[in-house]
Parts: sequence; C-alpha cells; structure tokens
Amino acid sequence: MVVYVVMGGELADVTLWAGELGAVHERFVHRFNREEPRQSALAYMRGLIAPLERKNGWTLAEEAGHAGPDRIHRLLNRIEWDADEVLDDVRDYVVEHLGDRDAVLIIDDTGFLKKGIRSAGVQRQYSGTAGRTENSQIGVFSPTRSRGRTLIDRRLYLPTSWTDDRERCRQAGIKDTVAFETKVAMAKAMVRRAIHDRIPFGWVTADAAYGYSKGWRFELEQADVFHVMATTRHDTVVTRWSIDHPVHDLFPACPDRSGSAVPAATGPMAHGSTTGPEWRSALAPARPATLGHRPPKRSLTEEISYYIAYCPAGTTLDELIRVAGSRWAIEECFQTAKGECGLDEYQVRRYDGWHRHMTLAMAAHACLTVLRARQLDTHKAETDPPSSSTSASPRSDA
Repeated sequence: MVVYVVMGGELADVTLWAGELGAVHERFVHRFNREEPRQSALAYMRGLIAPLERKNGWTLAEEAGHAGPDRIHRLLNRIEWDADEVLDDVRDYVVEHLGDRDAVLIIDDTGFLKKGIRSAGVQRQYSGTAGRTENSQIGVFSPTRSRGRTLIDRRLYLPTSWTDDRERCRQAGIKDTVAFETKVAMAKAMVRRAIHDRIPFGWVTADAAYGYSKGWRFELEQADVFHVMATTRHDTVVTRWSIDHPVHDLFPACPDRSGSAVPAATGPMAHGSTTGPEWRSALAPARPATLGHRPPKRSLTEEISYYIAYCPAGTTLDELIRVAGSRWAIEECFQTAKGECGLDEYQVRRYDGWHRHMTLAMAAHACLTVLRARQLDTHKAETDPPSSSTSASPRSDA
C-alpha cells in the first residue's frame, strides 16, 4: 500500500519516523568525509518529510535551524559525494525490509515543470505530469511493488538538444562522457543493475512507451526475466501462424471472455499464442476498469490496450492481471513521493544536484514505506486469528 505518513495522522508519533530516518541515514553516513554534510543530509531528509507548505532551500534550512540555505546548497551542489553509492545503501535498506521474490519492478517516467533553460535536461517536451508539452525535466524511475511501493532507481533524461551541445552540458555539470540515451536504454540499464545487485523481484512491467521495444523484450527473455509489457496495436509478435503477426489482428481470435470478465485493476485479459513447453510468450489484451467492476459485453467493442507477457507455462490469468495492474502503482508512488517527500520540490540546476536531491527524497520515501509496512504487519498480527497449524507454509523454502 502507498504510505501516507503526515496526512491523516496514521504515524503521528514524530519520534517514530525520526528514529527510522536516522536508521536510514546510518546506512550511508560513511559516504561523507566530513561531519557537516553528514548532518546536512539528515536535516535535508527531515525537512522533506516535515509538513512544510513549501520545501526549498530556505524552508528546509529554517526547519533545520540554520541561519540560511548555504549548507543545503553546498550539500546538493558543491560538496563531493557520490549519489549512486548512497542509492546503493538505500536499496540495501529497501531489500532488507521489503524484499520479496514476487515483487514487481516497474519502469516509468515523470515530469518536473521548470522555468528557464539552464536546468540540466530542461526543454519543451511532453510531460505526463502536466498532460501536455511544457518546459520540463523528465526523470526515468524504477519503483518496486512488494510489501510496499517505493522508488529504487532514477536517471535524468537528457534530450539531444543538450547532448549535442557539450558547452551547455559542461555549464550544467554534465560530463563529456555522458552521452545521449533513450528512455528505453535507461530502462534497460536499471533492470540490468537490479539483476546485478541481486534485487529480489519476480516480474518487470512498463507502459507501451517502453514495452513496444522488441529489443528490450528480447533482452529480458534471454535473461529469463518474466515480464508483462504494455504495447500498441501496431506491434507484431511471432505466433504459430506467422512471423510478425499484427497484435490487433489476434484479438478476435482470442477466447471470448466477454461474459466472464475478471475483476482486476486492469480489467479482462485474454491469452494468445504459446511457444515451447517451458516458457511462453503470451498475448494479453486488456482494458482499464475499476477494481471489482465487471465491464459489460459492449465494452469489448471499445478501445483495447494490449500487453505482451513472458512467463512460465502454467502462469494463471489472474497472475498476469496482477502484474499488469501493478503498473498503476507507480502513479500513486510518484504522487506520494512528491506530496510527502518533496520529490518535485528542488532548487538545483546541475546534473549531479538533481540526482542528489532525488536520492535523498527516495531515501525519505523508503523510510516512510518501511514504517507503513511495519504498521500494517502489526495490525494484521493483531486482527488475524491465530493459526491452528504449526506446519510450514506451502511457499516456504523449508
């Protein structure tokens, strides 16, 4: 579930989250060479969680008891520290407390509306946050959904208008070695990193902007990474009938499930072709629907969204629906991280500064997610009746 810590008073005990935030901070405090940045990083995260109307350099400094924002600005822009190393420590914290082999790794991007032209990566481009073309920065993120939803990776997208102008890049702190990468390439790198770092997850999912990439889907299949990817009706797949068969032509041939729609966050889905006895590439058309709602038969004539899945033979339709529906969790994750942890409230223009802010905001969000998961576990233990059996769970490794 999404964490709401300040709103609603669910975790009203300030000492509770302050203590947990200190535990997160202890994970990466050794990444700083001096005491000032160590304390500034903790103060920065405390300010991001605090119920402040605005979260900028001045308000965060005031919350920390500083005379001015200089220490905050030094932390984000001038002091030497590696945000990727800190992120590694935050990810270890997330895995320790929320790790789940059935977790879903989600890839998506979000926009940050900006003024001016000096902030790294800014230009007029489509922003899903605004729902239109705006002057903005775009960040590609990877959250994980397991016992909680929290962000575990981030990259700032740099359009060619930036990477083709190296002088402009240098002024924003972007090294000459940082070349243009598509968002799909960033997504590939994030999943590779998660695999390399042994982040536990069972599935990957993404919207059609990423799922349409045959190259990425093939890479995931070669690595035996199960996935459910949204795609477009113009995509093609290999079937028993032909190579590169149009996806939209397969839907009429799918079993008619109009009378037995499965209640789920994404609505009814239908299987397509299979390949091989052990693995299959399953085609799964779907439409958005309210949880628990059974769309009427006539809804099947409306616009359809398509998903392509790579999964073990025998995977149930309900499981595919669960994974596809997990993708919507990222919107709630973004909303919570922005609303509760100041993910979108930053005053930095440099490339490193953006990644530093995002890393500390993600650390704060991870802290709140862990607290929320712990609270839910406690509530469940208090309300669930005691088990009459002491035998191991069927899912146990024992």
